[in-house]
Amino acid sequence: MRREADAVVVRVGGDWKVHEGVPAVDEIERGLSGGDRPVRVVYDASSLGEWDSSLLTFLLRAADVAAEHGVGEDRDGLPGGVRGLLRLSEAVPKKEGAERGQEQEAFVTRVGLTTIEVTRGLHSILEFLGQVTVAMLRWVRGKASYRRADLWLAIQQAGVEAAPIVALVSFLMGIILAFVGAIQLQQFGAAIYVANLVGIAMVRDLSALMTGIVMAGRSGAAYAAEIGSMQVNEEVDALTTVGVSPVEFLVLPRVLALVFMMPLLTIYSDAVSIIGGMLVGVTMLDQSLTAYIVQTTDAVSLTHLIPGLIKGTTYGAIVAMAGCLRGLQSGRSSLAVGAAATSAVVTSIVLIIAAAGVFSVISYQLGI
Repeated sequence: MRREADAVVVRVGGDWKVHEGVPAVDEIERGLSGGDRPVRVVYDASSLGEWDSSLLTFLLRAADVAAEHGVGEDRDGLPGGVRGLLRLSEAVPKKEGAERGQEQEAFVTRVGLTTIEVTRGLHSILEFLGQVTVAMLRWVRGKASYRRADLWLAIQQAGVEAAPIVALVSFLMGIILAFVGAIQLQQFGAAIYVANLVGIAMVRDLSALMTGIVMAGRSGAAYAAEIGSMQVNEEVDALTTVGVSPVEFLVLPRVLALVFMMPLLTIYSDAVSIIGGMLVGVTMLDQSLTAYIVQTTDAVSLTHLIPGLIKGTTYGAIVAMAGCLRGLQSGRSSLAVGAAATSAVVTSIVLIIAAAGVFSVISYQLGI
C-alpha cells in the first residue's frame, strides 16, 4: 500500500489462495486514519496472479473499512471478473451473524430479542383468531366472501379422501390397544373386558386424538403449503388489492371443512378401531362375536361419545387454523413454503396434545 496526493493505493499482487489465509486490512485502516485524509481507495492489480474467494473476502473487508471512513473506491484497476463478483455480492444484503468471528450477543440481549419475538408471535396469533372469528360471524350472517365450490372441494379433501388413512391408523390402534389390554387382563381371567378397554378408550379420547394428528400431517401441512405458495405468487396480495379478505376467501372454507368433517371422521374412527379390537378378541382370545359386540354396547354410552365428538371438532379447528396461519406467515420462497408446512404440523400436534390435557382435566373435574 502507498499514499498518493488524495488516494490510498492498495496493490494486490501474487497468488491468492484460501488455504493461505486472508491478509488483514489494518494497514488500509491506518492509511485512511492519517492526518491528510484521502478521498478514495485505488486498487492496483497489475501483478495479480491466480486468485479465488480469498481475494474477494479481502476486498469486501477493505470496502467496509472505506465505508466506515466515508471514503470512496476506484475499482478500475481490478480485473473485470473480480469487479463483477463484487457487484454481485454487494447486491444481496449481508446476513446478520454470517461473518466468522462476529461477537456473540450478550445473554440479556438474546433474552430480550426472544421475548420480543414471542410477543410478536402471540400478537399475530390473537390477531388471526380475531379475524377468523369475524369471518365466522359474517358466514353465519351470509355475508362472507368465499366460493362455495372451494368449500365443497375442501370438504371432499378433508372428508372422503382422508377416510382411508384414518381407517388404517384407527384399525391398527384398535388392534394394538386390544393386545396391550389382553396381556394384562388375561392374568385375571377377564379377557372379555378387552371390549370395554378398546371401546371406551377409542370413543372417549384416542379416536379424536389420532384423527387430529393424522389430519395435522395431511390437511394442516397441505393448507400451509397451498397458502404459502399463494404468498410466493403474490395471490394473497392480489386478493387484498381487490378488497377481498384473504381470511374469508382462503381460511374460512378450510376451517369450516375440518370443523364439519372431524366429527364424522371421529365416528368413523370409533367404528373401525372397535372392529380392530374385535378382530383380536375373536381370533386371538377365543371370544364369540356376539359376546364382544354386547360387551362393547354395554360399556360405551353417549357420555363417552359426545366428549369424543367435541374433542374431534376442537382438534379439527386447531389443525385448520394452525395450517392457514403458518401459510399466511410464510415467506416468499420455496424454502419458506416447506418451513411453513413443517411448522404447521408441529404447531398443530403440540396444540392438540395441550388441548387433550385440558379436556382431561375438565373431564376429571366434572366427573365424566
